[in-house]
Parts: sequence; structure tokens; C-alpha cells
Amino acid sequence: MTEVGSVSSPPSSGLAALTFWSFLYTLLVLCPVVTSHDPFPSEKSSLTIPISLAPGRAIAIGTSLSLTTITTTTIAAPPTSTAQSHQADPSVPDPSSRANTSNVGAVSLAVEQMIGKAKGTIVILSSLIAYVSINSLARALHPSAFIWYDEDRDEQRWIASSRSWVDRKACRWLSLCGTAHLRTAGPRFGQRRVLAESNTSVPAQDEAAPWRAFWFREQEDPANQWDDAERSLREIPDYVFEYAPLVHLFSNEQFWPCDIAEHLFHITPMLNYTPVQSQQIHPTLENLDQLNQWQDGRYVFLTSNDDVEERPPWMEGEKNIPVSPDEHSEGSWSDWDGRVDGAIPGDTPEGRLKWYDTNHKSMSEDEAANLPFEDLGYSTPEDLLQDERVRDELRKRYGGEPIKMQETGGRSDAPAVLLVVDKGNGIVDAFWFFFYSFNLGNVVLNVRFGNHIGDWEHCLVRFYNGKPKALFFSAHSAGEAYSYEAVEKIGQRPVIYSAVGTHAMYATPGVHSYVLPWGLLHDQTDRGPLWDPLLNSHMYTYDHANDTLRASTASPLAPTEWFYFNGHWGDKFYPLGDRRQYRFAGQYHYVNGPLGPRFKHLNRRKVCQGPDEDPCVIKDWVGEKMRPKRLSDPRPHDNPV
Repeated sequence: MTEVGSVSSPPSSGLAALTFWSFLYTLLVLCPVVTSHDPFPSEKSSLTIPISLAPGRAIAIGTSLSLTTITTTTIAAPPTSTAQSHQADPSVPDPSSRANTSNVGAVSLAVEQMIGKAKGTIVILSSLIAYVSINSLARALHPSAFIWYDEDRDEQRWIASSRSWVDRKACRWLSLCGTAHLRTAGPRFGQRRVLAESNTSVPAQDEAAPWRAFWFREQEDPANQWDDAERSLREIPDYVFEYAPLVHLFSNEQFWPCDIAEHLFHITPMLNYTPVQSQQIHPTLENLDQLNQWQDGRYVFLTSNDDVEERPPWMEGEKNIPVSPDEHSEGSWSDWDGRVDGAIPGDTPEGRLKWYDTNHKSMSEDEAANLPFEDLGYSTPEDLLQDERVRDELRKRYGGEPIKMQETGGRSDAPAVLLVVDKGNGIVDAFWFFFYSFNLGNVVLNVRFGNHIGDWEHCLVRFYNGKPKALFFSAHSAGEAYSYEAVEKIGQRPVIYSAVGTHAMYATPGVHSYVLPWGLLHDQTDRGPLWDPLLNSHMYTYDHANDTLRASTASPLAPTEWFYFNGHWGDKFYPLGDRRQYRFAGQYHYVNGPLGPRFKHLNRRKVCQGPDEDPCVIKDWVGEKMRPKRLSDPRPHDNPV
């Protein structure tokens, strides 16, 4: 997913637009036209009525008559018969007077309805004018306040790319951009284009794929030239492999794991939207860092040669679906419990101080004892109460019956990338990176947002003296941290669940809401194909102090130059004039491709990806904070009877 900086973002223009349209909708729904419930007008009302409403007298056309005059005229008409004299009796109702009064009431009601509609129209137009004026003034005085995402920095040029004057104005004033391009989200994204038989740009046989050679240098094994000191810098401890994670991909995934070497074979480097080399010249893992010569690589985008909405096979990655070696299964209890009963063995404040934050290692035990529990990532009392509620509900729900799960992970042709960082004092961080050539964004109100080419996800396992202590699962621009004991495991290997489309990583299967309330924006995970990245990985050690990546003794021929590429691993977000692009409430259909692993805060002090100064809560349970709100309240209540 795309990365968000550590600096807190200001309110976006999209948020202001969303607030305005919500207010307008509420105004129309909750403020209906005001109508009178009184069928008779007041005595002082004055109204111009058609001449037919005053029978018996000649009245000039267009003359304004008060209701008192009309009533007096009608009643004062002299009787010409016994029936009329009888009707003049106050105790007997006059049919003509009753009809006239009803007509006057209907006209008065219609007028009041017109006045109400006029008032509503004035309120709406006034609100619209006020919003446009305030928004324009704020943009002129504080343009930086409207930069919420990296894409917003190109706001002016992006809007100007549309050929429609109406679209440009609607986008600038109302945050409704590219409405003519809007398409509702279907069950399957895009439509695959059938390649012509004569097209030889993609090898017909997988064995002929030239990118497979990108992973291996054309030289003899350099391990033979390493001395003992160099070899020690490249060795990965065995416990990193013993506790390597397993990944459950989603069963109905459309875009599977991919090989970054193959990804490079199908892209053209562009400086923003301008190619910097020919499509026939393919960057490789050994020379990708040379693209940093253009503006230090910051604005270089690895742009796809194919239209993503035609679903090119290299982007779908179906050939990389993990193949399980067997169908054996074993019981798993973590699906309904997934947490530790009681305290974690050996988890004391003094012990956690040694690995929770690399900056705390110099503290004394007395100083550690005085630290607030939150500073060491312990759960708050509210979190513990939530833990108990979720635990009780899950036990009731599943009744303690185990479910069956796959025991052995399969191999994928898409290699994972392992970066091991020794942070001293017994602390070792193992970063497992997984690459996908396309990120399919989520759907809100049947509209899809957040697509981007290229997608890096990662899981971090932190070790202290060879023992796993905590894990971090990346999800969008954030993620969650868990104690090792809390997460689901097969044997002693932790299990990760990859969300459909976005590939965000979670600790449990199911629906995971984020950002928006009521579950409008959510990820979904399940027990799809089980991927064992240990079976196909390229492994490195990384010295964060010197920014040095080394091929490990387990992958001595693995290239390292690709790691230092400073640009984006996908397209720059499409212009507004592109038929595939739109933006509503500040959210783009297509966004920028992500940066690489080097920019994932590898030197973090805590396991969480955010700024080191932010709190990092390490959960001793699995689940969402929103879940207890949907569960029954176990607290006792007083009986009102």
C-alpha cells in the first residue's frame, strides 16, 4: 500500500467536500417544505384571486381583494327566493360560501408551499455559494492545508489535464472529479485482453522467462572470497528460519504474489509522465539504482507497459499461486481463542525493556520499574476489559471445538525477500517482504478507490536472544503489533492472513474495518492457499547504521542494487483526463505506486512502523477494537423491577 509520512496530516479538501455534501443531504432530508396544517386563512390575509371566486358581482380583472371583502360580498347578496332566504339564516350553512372558503384555503396552501420551496432553494444556493467562496479563499491563503496525500501536490496540473471545462470546475469547487469516468465496482476487476498469437513480447513458456536470470549474477560464487569477519556479517541465525511466518492468501484473490524481476521486465521508467529510456531497455535488479540519476530517483515511476484494466497475466500472477505439497490438516484453536490465558511467561517490565525499544536498553532496572506500562507497549485497562469480553464471546460462539486447517504451506514461484537487521544487545529484527504487481483498492458505496501498480507488504518478527517476542503486520499505512504468544501458529511458525485485493496483513480471518465507520471501508481475509515464503526467498542482512545491504550466506548471488532505487514501484497516479481516473471526497481511483523496502522504517526502535515517538501497543489478543461493540455487555446491570 502507499506510505504515509510520520507528520500528522491537515484536514483535506476532500474531507471538507464530504462534510458539505453530507450537510446538504441532511438539509434536504430533514428539512422538508413547510406547509400549513390550517385549512382556513386568517382574517387579515390579503390575496388576489380569480374573478370566478366572487360570484354575483362584476370585478375588474386583476383587482386585489381582501378575504374580508370576498366574504362580505358573498354573504351580502340579496335572497331572491325562499330557498335563498332560508340559506341566509346563520343556522343554515351556505354552500357557495363553503366552496369559496375551501378554494381560498387551497390557494393559500399552494402559495405557502411555493414560499417554502423558495426558502429551501435559497438556503441550498446560499450554502453552495458560501462553500465555494470559503473553499476558494482558504485555498488561496493556505494552499498547504489541502495537501493530504502526495498526489495532492500536483493538484493544479492534475485538474488542468481534463479536457472538460465543466469537469475542471466541478473538481475544483465541489471535489467531484471525473464523474464521466465513474464506473461501479463489479465482482471482477477489468477485462482480460486476448493476446494475439504473433505477440512475442511475453514468452509462451515459463522456462523461457528471461527475468529469472536477473536474480543471479553472472559470476562465480562470491562466498568463496569472504573471510570470517565478512561471513559473520552475512549469516542469518537459524531461529529466523524456525519462526518464519506462513501466509494465508485469500481464496478468491485476483492479483497474486509476483516476482519483482518479472515486474521490471514489463515497465518503462518515467520521470513523472516522461519516459527516461526505451521500452526495449528493461531495467534489472543489478542496475535499477541507476535510475536515481534523475532527480535522485524521487520522481521516477516504474510505469506499466500494459493497461492494468486489461489484466495482463504478469500482473495477475496466477502462475504464482502456492502449490501445497500435501493435503494434511491439523486442529487449530486460535480461531476462537487466539490469545494467552494469563500472563505471558517471562514477560516482565524489566525483561521487556531489553527488547521493546532499542533506545531503552541503557536504563537501569529501577528506571524501568517506574516507567508507565503504556511506555512498554502493555495493554491499558480498557484493552484488558475488551480482551476478556472478546474471549468469553468467542468461547461461547465456537464451543471449544477445533477447526481443520492446512498444515504445510506451499511454494510460490514469486520469491519473498527477507531482510535481517541486527540491532545489538540481543535484538534482531527479521523483515519478510511480499511483492504484488497490482493493488486492487477497496469499495465504498459500490465505488472503488485506491488502486495502484506495485504493492509491498511486510511482516516483522522481533527476536531477543533467539526467542520471538513480538510481530508487526503491515496494513495500509499502519498495522498492528502482537506478542508472539497471541498469534495463531502452525507448530511454532506464526500465521498471517492476507486481505483480498489490498494484501493488507492481519492476524485472523474475517472482515476487518478501518478508517470509515459502520464498516464502509473494510478488508476481508480467509483461509485460502497457504504460502510458505521460506521455500522460495532471497535473503539479506542489512546494516541500518551504514545503510548497507548484503547478500546472505543463504543467497550469496542475490543482487543488492535494486534495494537502493529511490523511486516508486508503479505508475504515477493517472491524470484527470485519463478515462480510468476519478476522485471523490479527496479519494483517488488510482494513486501513486509505493516506495520500496528501504523506506519501511527498517531502523525502527519499536516493532510498530510509525514514528518512534508514538506509542506502540503490543496486543496479547487477536481481533479488532470494534468487535466488542457488537458483543453483549457482560457487566452486571441493576434490575429496575
